[in-house]
Amino acid sequence: AEVAAAAAAASAAAAAAAAAQAAAQQPQQQQQQPQQQPTQQPQQLQQQPVKEEPVKGDPAGAAAATAAAEPEAMDEDLPPSGSVEITNVETLTGHENEVFICAWSPTQLLLASGSGDATARIWDLSPGVDHNKPLVLRHQAAAGEKPKDVTTLDWNPDGSLLASGSYDGMARVWTKEGTLKLKLERHKGPIFSLKWSKKGDMLLSGSVDKTAIVWDAKTGDVKQQFEFHTAPTLDVDWRNHNTFATCSTDKHIHVCKIGDDKPLKTFTGHEDEVRSHAGGPTAQVYISHTVAMVLCHYLDIHVTSVGCHSFQM
Repeated sequence: AEVAAAAAAASAAAAAAAAAQAAAQQPQQQQQQPQQQPTQQPQQLQQQPVKEEPVKGDPAGAAAATAAAEPEAMDEDLPPSGSVEITNVETLTGHENEVFICAWSPTQLLLASGSGDATARIWDLSPGVDHNKPLVLRHQAAAGEKPKDVTTLDWNPDGSLLASGSYDGMARVWTKEGTLKLKLERHKGPIFSLKWSKKGDMLLSGSVDKTAIVWDAKTGDVKQQFEFHTAPTLDVDWRNHNTFATCSTDKHIHVCKIGDDKPLKTFTGHEDEVRSHAGGPTAQVYISHTVAMVLCHYLDIHVTSVGCHSFQM
């Protein structure tokens, strides 16, 4: 009996030991399973179909191989939904030299352009019209002189007249039909800027001769010449019917009034010549930019800095 009891106890102890050993091995197996998953995934990713080499003389096989080799189009490869189709782009040709400026008529589908070939051209872009047969406005030179570049253009408010400025120092006023109406002769240097007044009864010009002139647009008479700058006047802009601003290579911006012999305001601060400026919609803010170097060649334009000037009057 004692032997049987001892055998039963030994059997029970052996069973308990086996159960404890099995329980100890189960967490180790669970810990090993996550380690096996990462090693299996790369093997699955590496399983790629083997490309079949096309048989020589098999055009179908060669085409299939080429198609398989081309990458799929990505989002950035697809044309944007708002892109302009080539059929909606038109090129106007005819100028024989570089084109310096262009200006849209405010009332019709007419585009004016000015060029180094001493012509301005009015292109009629209305539907059903031959767009490459513009009106050619030839800027004739004085006897014995060579025709000069057309440097600036501006339409009057109702689109019936086009003003052009030239390197010969003369401003001209043309009808929209291409007839020369007025010659404005007073400047002693190239004209770089022309602006019609908002009522269309006056024309403002700025010249390399350092002056700005207000012209009577009906008669071509000079109403007043302003000699405030000490270097070429590069741009002019109306504020209202009797006040305007001028800017120059002398780094100054003058706000002038018809009838006054001194500027109403003078702005300084630019470190290089002031090429252009524009009045704000409330006529109390002027934005100007000074350009150390402007390169307008094949549509590359570089502007180095921008300044903003505000004033109350």
